[in-house]
Amino acid sequence: MNSSLDLEPGPVAVGSLVGLSGLLYLLVPVVGPVSLGGLSVSVVALSAVVLTLGFSLGFVVFARRGHRLFAAAHGIFAVAWALLALGPFLGSGPVLIAGVVVLVAGVGFLVTQGR
Repeated sequence: MNSSLDLEPGPVAVGSLVGLSGLLYLLVPVVGPVSLGGLSVSVVALSAVVLTLGFSLGFVVFARRGHRLFAAAHGIFAVAWALLALGPFLGSGPVLIAGVVVLVAGVGFLVTQGR
């Protein structure tokens, strides 16, 4: 039995970002806002930004491999999460609603493409 792992950098980076996002989200009850530069950022917002980066990188990784459906899924969720993170940051309800619309429409698109 071969016990060595063949880890590729792209998927490992994507998984690491998504995992870090989840870890940040789990830390919300025990960690207060974090100082980034001159800004005080909530850990929930930081988690959403890291998840957006993970989905964006996933789009590139899967597109370069020719996995169009996986690339589309990552691209759709990158845009949706970016809008969902940006809406509250800007105090803009329409941007937040746009994120929800992209998320719901994207899921509908992916379900139809997956069949």
